[in-house]
Parts: sequence; structure tokens; C-alpha cells
Amino acid sequence: MRCGGFITKPIILATQMTVSVKQIALRTIELESQSISGLSQFINSDFERAVNEIANIRGRLVISGIGKSAVIAQKIVATFNSTGIPSIFMHAADAIHGDLGIVQQNDIVMIISKSGESPEIKVLVPLIKNFRNILIGMIGNVDSYLAKQSDIILNTTVEQEACPNNLAPTSSTTAQLVMGDALAICLMELKGFNSDDFAKFHPGGTLGKKLYLRVADLYIKNEKPKLTKERSLKEVIVEISSKRLGATAVVDGDNKLLGIITDGDLRRMLEKNISLNDVTAADIMTPAPKTIGAEELAVDALDLMRKKSITQLVVVDREKYLGFIHLHDLIREGLI
Repeated sequence: MRCGGFITKPIILATQMTVSVKQIALRTIELESQSISGLSQFINSDFERAVNEIANIRGRLVISGIGKSAVIAQKIVATFNSTGIPSIFMHAADAIHGDLGIVQQNDIVMIISKSGESPEIKVLVPLIKNFRNILIGMIGNVDSYLAKQSDIILNTTVEQEACPNNLAPTSSTTAQLVMGDALAICLMELKGFNSDDFAKFHPGGTLGKKLYLRVADLYIKNEKPKLTKERSLKEVIVEISSKRLGATAVVDGDNKLLGIITDGDLRRMLEKNISLNDVTAADIMTPAPKTIGAEELAVDALDLMRKKSITQLVVVDREKYLGFIHLHDLIREGLI
């Protein structure tokens, strides 16, 4: 169609296209979900042996593959490294052109392949066998060359790819990915890998901060407003406004926490029809305020603030006043 000298393309009705796209997407999800559920029948003695061998590894887990399986191998390597299993990726094609030196004596080698018949893998496998490393095959064809040469088989056979031509790796790579995750989670639980261990390998970004950032890292940078209970209303106002945390602690002579006065407490007190001349901190304070220890995680302070709908917590050590942690501290660190 020509319009003003330009050729325009026909417009496809959005309603017609939406139905078609939705149906394709749902079919894809259904086929891939079937590939995942089908893995349950392959969790067998070989899977258990693979977990135990990797758990007791003295070297590293070297994971290899070709094509799309190589991409999945890289993701599994990243998952294992982040959960305390030393792993390294070796591309099957590069391995037979010099990278085979990656494999050391105490390493375990895992090769991922749907067909188990790729030319590069047929060249690589005998070399691995000559090194006498344990060979784990994550395979979508248990009658393949790779399966017959593997010491341990992780079966990732799928009935059908999500691709309409049943060719592009889709369901098969999803199955490989999930099998890798199943290995990783089993190893985490077997080795007692906890959140503290996880933090060691994830020190950066918001995730790392949630795992290692403590109240002590934040409150120490703040002012430490405090006064004793006999202080006047004027002194309370000056202390809160000058320290800019919206609150002050009330302590005794030994620095023991007695209560807290917030700017909200001041507003509520000023709304009362009473004489202000003789008002002291003791008259305004809220006793037994919400507190947190300095060594608690900052994310736990955030959870407590959310539950109690407050913006600051008093930091204490065995009832001794240390300072305040404020919601703004947590926002600044990116925890919200």
C-alpha cells in the first residue's frame, strides 16, 4: 500500500495477535513444565552417587558442553561456585584445542549434552578417560556414546522440545538447568551450607548487605541523642532537633536505657491543655522502647521497624544505651 509516496505495511489486528501469542506462550510453558516434572523419575542411585562424589571432591568440578548445553554448563558452574563447590567451565571445543589442561588429577568432570553424540564430545571423552577422572554425563540420550562412557549418568531425557519443529534446545536445556539446581541444593544441605556461608561468596550488592551488614556498621555513624529523665522540656526539644534523628533516649546516671522521646511524643504532649513550665523528660518519655543489639543484622532491624511501624530503633548492649539506627540508614544502604 502506498501513502504519500511511502510504502506502508498492513496492520495486524492486536486482538487477533494477542490470542495467538498467548496460546503459543502457554504451550511453551506447558511443554517445559512437563520436562521438569519428568525429571523426578531420574532421581536415582546415580544421582545420589553424583552428589556424594561432588561433596567429597578434593579438586574442582569441571563442567563442559557444546552449543546451548555449554551455556547451561556456565550457569551451573556459577551456581556451584556461589554455594561453596569450586567449579570451572571448560568448552568442549576449546578443550580439544588446548584447554584440556584445565583438568587436574583430583577433579571431577561433568559433560552436558542432549544427544551425547557431538563430534567434539566424542574426541574429548577418551582424553578424560585417559586421565582417570570420574566422568559424570548429564545426558538426554542414555543410549548415546557419552552415556556408555560415563561413570555416572544424570538422565535429562525430554519427550519433546518446546520448539514447534522439535529442534531448538528449549525443554532439554530447561531440564539440564533444573537437574543442575537439584544437585546444587542437595549439596548445600548435605554440607550444611547456611546464610553466613552464602554471604562470604556474595559480599557485593543488596544481597550481600542483607547477609552481612550489621546494626553496628550503621548506628556508629549517627549522633547519639540522650538525656536524663529530670531534664526540662526545652532541653528535650533542643536535643532532638540538634541531633536530627527525630528522637532522643532517656537514660539514668549509668547510661541504662529508661525510655525514648520522639518528635511525635512532643507533638502529642503539646496538644494537651497543660502547663509546660514543669514538664520533664520523665513526663514525656515512652518506657521500654523497641531495641536491637549492635550485632544484629541490619535487615532484621528493618523487619522490626516494619512490623512496629516505627522509623528508628534504640541500639543497646545489655540495657546500656549505645545509639540509634534510623530507617534512613537502611534506605541509604539500599536495603529498601
